[in-house]
Amino acid sequence: MTPPRKAPPSRLGRGLSALIPDAPAADPANGTALRTLPVEALEPGPFQPRGGMDKASLDDLAASIRENGILQPILARPKPGTPGAYQIIGGERRWRAAQAAQLHEVPVVVREFGDREAMAAGLVENLQRQDLNAMEEAEGYRRLLDEFGLTQDGLGQSVGKSRSHVANTLRLLTLPPEVRNLVANGVLSAGHARTLVTAADPAALAAQIVARGLNVRQAEALAAAQGKPKAGAKDRARRDPDIAALERDLTERLGLRVALKPQGKGGEVVIHYRDFDQLDGLVRLLSGG
Repeated sequence: MTPPRKAPPSRLGRGLSALIPDAPAADPANGTALRTLPVEALEPGPFQPRGGMDKASLDDLAASIRENGILQPILARPKPGTPGAYQIIGGERRWRAAQAAQLHEVPVVVREFGDREAMAAGLVENLQRQDLNAMEEAEGYRRLLDEFGLTQDGLGQSVGKSRSHVANTLRLLTLPPEVRNLVANGVLSAGHARTLVTAADPAALAAQIVARGLNVRQAEALAAAQGKPKAGAKDRARRDPDIAALERDLTERLGLRVALKPQGKGGEVVIHYRDFDQLDGLVRLLSGG
C-alpha cells in the first residue's frame, strides 16, 4: 500500500513567524491540515499584492498542472461570515490556472488568520515566490514596513532578501507614476528603474530608454552622461568621493534621494520627496514612529 503523500513544507518558514510570532501552524486537531476543496469554494482574498496576471503565463501553468497536478497547495482562510467558503491568501495564480486546466478540486491548507495575519501571509508568500513585478514587490515591502513597524533588516530576514535589496526596491517608489507604470507593465526592467531613481528627470530619461531600446548598461551610461557637470563648472561641482558615498548610503537607507551640500565646516542635507505620503513616511521614520 502506498503511503499517503505528505504535504510540502510551508514556504512561509521563518518569514511569517518573524512578523507574527503566534501565527498558527498546520495542525490537524485545529482543522488546519492539508485538505482537498472544490475550486468553487475558493475566491481571491482581499490582500492580494498582485496587479494583473499575464495570460500566457497562466496558460503555461495550466498546461503544467494538467500534466503534473498542483505541486504546492493553496493557502487559504475561512471566509468571515460565510461557512463553507474560503479566501485565498497565497496561490491565486495556481487556483486560476487549475480552473483553466478544468480541475474540479485543488489541495488547500486552511488556516485561521485574522485580517492582519492574512495580509502578512499573502505578502510574504508572494514575495518569497519571486513572481511579482518590481513595483508589486516594492509596494509589498512598503505595506509590510507600514503595518508591522519592521526595520529594513528585519523585513529582509522575513522574506529572505538582503537589506540592500529591500532598500533598492523601496527606492523605486520614489519614481514618478508614469515611470512606475512602465516598470509594472514590463516595458522597463527593475534594473532600468534603479538607474532612473537618481536621475534629475526620470520620466524624460525613461522615454529615451524606451524609444532607443536601451539595455540596462546602456541606460546607466546615458544616465551618467546626463549627470556630468557642464563644461566650465567650478571646483565646487566636483564630487568628493566620501560625500558621494554618504549620499548613496543615506539614499539607500531612507528610500529617498539625498543630496549633501558642504559649505565651509558645515553644510546642508537635502532630502527629495515627491508627494505627501513620502514626506509623512520620512517624518515618522525620523521621529521613531
